Amino acid sequence: MNIYKKFGLFIDGKWRPAGDLETSPVISPVTETTVGNAPVSKIADTEAAIVSAERGFSDWRSTTAFKRADALHKITDELTSRYDEAAKMISIETGKPIAQAGREWGLVVDQFRWYAEEARRIYGRIIESRIPGGRFEVHHEPIGVVAAFTSWNFPALLIARKVAPALAAGCSVVLRPSSKTPGVAMILVDCLRAGNLPNGTINLVIGPIANTYTPILASKSVRKISLTGSTRVGQKMIRDSADTIKKITMELGGNAPMIVFDDANLEATLEAAVATKFANCGQVCVTLDRIFVHENLYSAFVKGFAARAKELILGDGLDPKVQMGPLIDARSLKAAESVISETIANGATLVTGGQRPAHLNTGHFLQPTVFSDVSDTSRVFSEENFAPIAAITKFSEDNDVFSRANASDMGLSAYVFTSSSARAKRAIAELNTGMVGINSFALAASEAPFGGTNFSGYGREGGLEGIKEYLNTKLAQVVL
Repeated sequence: MNIYKKFGLFIDGKWRPAGDLETSPVISPVTETTVGNAPVSKIADTEAAIVSAERGFSDWRSTTAFKRADALHKITDELTSRYDEAAKMISIETGKPIAQAGREWGLVVDQFRWYAEEARRIYGRIIESRIPGGRFEVHHEPIGVVAAFTSWNFPALLIARKVAPALAAGCSVVLRPSSKTPGVAMILVDCLRAGNLPNGTINLVIGPIANTYTPILASKSVRKISLTGSTRVGQKMIRDSADTIKKITMELGGNAPMIVFDDANLEATLEAAVATKFANCGQVCVTLDRIFVHENLYSAFVKGFAARAKELILGDGLDPKVQMGPLIDARSLKAAESVISETIANGATLVTGGQRPAHLNTGHFLQPTVFSDVSDTSRVFSEENFAPIAAITKFSEDNDVFSRANASDMGLSAYVFTSSSARAKRAIAELNTGMVGINSFALAASEAPFGGTNFSGYGREGGLEGIKEYLNTKLAQVVL
């Protein structure tokens, strides 16, 4: 059975196969078997998608803001009606527990509903002129054709964060999702048809860099790129977009510190931290990578964290009892095992986990793993680990821990747990990241800006800031 057979590439308002009918298998991270064969775009397919997006932009940009809002509301209703289908596809392709998959699709719905309303609120302004009888007019116009590149770890939400504001702003889109999760993108794009968008407003291509990324980056017609991916890919994209001077938004890797002060609520902190760390098998860019715990709470925190990690139920995400699924592929599992071996060799204490579960003979599963007494310079601590590996160390002084937390090239998110308003205020001021959570990990919301600094990227998704990424600002001096 091919779960992708009723979809394909989406170009000029139609589902179609790749130009030469080439397909590629998509492998389940749970069973290591083929779940379906997805189309593989050729260069001609991608070029056709760009041309289609140019035509679509011409029609969509002239659609009034209120009509764009109505279209996005219709899309949101369709997304809501296909909740079960979408959650199942997310779980099949990623191995993510079905409850987490459902929550992700709920966030997709939220993004489209929010930006449906923001479409009506693209405000310009009038500025008094120095010239008698004159005025300055500030206009905001859709930037043009947008290319959206997304990762597999949140295959629906990452698309929604880009496509919803782009459509609200009046842009057309060429979407290139991860080849690991094409089915989720197909369902989402199919839902967009409910908005009766002009043909070409949304286009979907799937395939290798040479056939998708390269023609998109080379095209003068594509004026904006939004990427969620690794820092390495982001650096390449910056270089490759220079020739055509594209506007870029980038949400890249993270290496988030979590600071637990001695006045934190230990039980509440542990409950939140364990659930967050092992969500999506640790494959989350904003998850806690570096855990600093005050020496007064250190032993109790390590013990409590490990105990809760041991209790997590692993398996196929389609089973509603499962709390953690597999890593996305064999390469990711091998990389995690390498980090574990290196961390042990460097003298850290393996508190729990570190191996494949004995009862799961297939799939890319790894036990929830907890290390204590970790060195700040070790790879498990100093680099992003897209795996269910928690690295914990201790601190004694506030000044010291803030300095250590900032000792990273990354700057996506940081978390602080304390009952002190003074410490909370200081953390917000001193931590060099785009986002800070105080006694909370809930940073992602449609109404709030999401993004990082330094090597974690630039630009913002979500909130008022999110739609501005898809607009050009034009100034008119009017004298009458």
